[in-house]
Amino acid sequence: MNISEAAQEMLEKLWLEIVEDKKGFIDVKKLGNTNVVKELAKTRCITKSDNRVRFTPKGRNESRKIIRRHRLAERLLHDVLEVGEDEMESAACKFEHIISEGVEESICTLLGHPKICPHGKPMPQGKCCRERKKITERIVSSLSELKKGQYGKIVYILTKNHKNLQKLLGMGVLPGMTVEIIQRYPSHVFQIGQTQIAVDTDIANDIYVRII
Repeated sequence: MNISEAAQEMLEKLWLEIVEDKKGFIDVKKLGNTNVVKELAKTRCITKSDNRVRFTPKGRNESRKIIRRHRLAERLLHDVLEVGEDEMESAACKFEHIISEGVEESICTLLGHPKICPHGKPMPQGKCCRERKKITERIVSSLSELKKGQYGKIVYILTKNHKNLQKLLGMGVLPGMTVEIIQRYPSHVFQIGQTQIAVDTDIANDIYVRII
């Protein structure tokens, strides 16, 4: 879709307010740039009524794509290029505007179809995620997929079980730590520093590492 970068930035803001904060609409006064609002209305991305701006289906879909590209850019910069957090956001903002759909799917597949961005926000799925496309050597995988003797650096932990999360954190299983796989069966045993830790497959599936 051919819209200005300013309009894309505004669609990101709308996604956060309308979709992720579940407000359903945003007051037009909060958007500020009336020219961009007019552009989004003209391209039928939004509707405006009683000073409330809402997504059209077209606008919601376009906004979702932009958010996905931005968060994939963040993951690539964070997990692969190891860009610091101070620089990551501004770099991701520039990167998102030049990622084409084909490149986007390649990045997502390379990263093992991440479910969250580095800030813990949900990653909108793409076609590649639904089809579970894989490549021979992914850069980011769940710990359960690593082979005995492989090393990885923990990039994030994704679990809805707070008890398991607290247990892992208490054992020193933290983003940035390097792990070595000692065994895969009957439990997944890995080493961090001088400590060996055993977890079941469900917990190993929740630990995502950058293969090194």
